[in-house]
Amino acid sequence: MRADSVVLVCDDVPHDVVLTDPGFRLLDVTHVVRRLTGLSLWRSKVLAADAHALILVGVPQEVAAAAVTTLRAAGASAEVRERPEPDFLKSSG
Repeated sequence: MRADSVVLVCDDVPHDVVLTDPGFRLLDVTHVVRRLTGLSLWRSKVLAADAHALILVGVPQEVAAAAVTTLRAAGASAEVRERPEPDFLKSSG
């Protein structure tokens, strides 16, 4: 039996939301992280206090942009990063 791999081609490249600095209003940022991720309050606080934490992984650009806007409104510094292309999809030539 032969195993074939399937590559799905999407119009939208997945994006990650990275919290680069929680800022001074940690409680407000914690509540935003909790709403975005669905984590408990304690886990959201731990995630919000960590610099360069991945908040959302592999989401569409519109969702990532909205999340960054919400985090910035709460006083945090956040950015959207495009997910890198997997090695097996890169051209070898």
